[in-house]
Amino acid sequence: MKSVFPLLFSAALLAFPAAGQVKITPGTQKIPVEINGKPFTDFYASGPEVAKPYLWPLRAASGTYITRMWPMEKVSEEFDAETGFAVVNGQSTGKVPDHPHQRGLWFAHANVNKLDFWNIAPIDADPYNRPNRGKIVLNKMGEIKSGKDKGSIASTYDWTDHDGKPILTEARLMTFYADPTLRIIDFDIFLTAVQQVTFGDEKDGVFGIRLRPILQEDKGTGHISNADGQVGEKNLWGKPSHWCDYSGEINGEKVGVAILDNPGNPLRVVRWHARAYGLFAANPFGLSTFITGDKSQEGVVTIDPGKSLRYRYRVIIHPGDATSADVAKLWDKYIAAK
Repeated sequence: MKSVFPLLFSAALLAFPAAGQVKITPGTQKIPVEINGKPFTDFYASGPEVAKPYLWPLRAASGTYITRMWPMEKVSEEFDAETGFAVVNGQSTGKVPDHPHQRGLWFAHANVNKLDFWNIAPIDADPYNRPNRGKIVLNKMGEIKSGKDKGSIASTYDWTDHDGKPILTEARLMTFYADPTLRIIDFDIFLTAVQQVTFGDEKDGVFGIRLRPILQEDKGTGHISNADGQVGEKNLWGKPSHWCDYSGEINGEKVGVAILDNPGNPLRVVRWHARAYGLFAANPFGLSTFITGDKSQEGVVTIDPGKSLRYRYRVIIHPGDATSADVAKLWDKYIAAK
């Protein structure tokens, strides 16, 4: 008679969740993040190809990736190797891929003491080698934690001018949560001035994601909506709202991503630099740039040496669209915990 012990033992193991559901592998350049035993994203913290840190790719709980692969990888869905043209929804655009500096998910701004930290990429050619381009450089990798319900990465960055002199420091904590159907990341960012720092009123900022081309609103399956019921780039671009969502369909799978602006963030409700071509960004500094050039609505912010600004955001990758995922309820849950 065969023993039933191995079967009972196996059943007992299945009855309990595995420990370490969020696994983060320490490193100084690329830091992989796994959730429930599956790859979620990699944090590109430093290295010769990193002009500003970014998370890439971002995946849904199903494993489907939602961020653009190019220029880190040239996949046939996005790029025609023979012509060098971008591909969207199976069709060549007839143009080379745009914005090589828009990589995965990042935090930067295009006007900080008149230096551009947004439109930067590790390319030693115009316009990326101009003197008005800054660079965000790893100063120190902090504590990295894995855990059953959540894990985190702490790091410190210097925002430097073209000559490598720091103008501000960024202390960042990213917290990743285990969930069977959602992928949730919390960002807690302190910006501390080394010298007097002025954040200009500029559309290219601040907390951005570049989505997979099939999710684009213009040529793909994409659908953009916000907390105030506005839909589509033409209706919500530059408008204030507590959250914004970009969703679509990838090979029959309905999937979306929401960015939630923490109500404790300074100054004002964030405005959305959300584009039909797949850029999706929360911008707390843009006012006149979004309000038809009305300079009376100037969004310039200046902080003195040693002073800080704190920004917090939550990113949620979900099945379905904003309505079926009930992003409004997820927002309520987020603010209730803060």
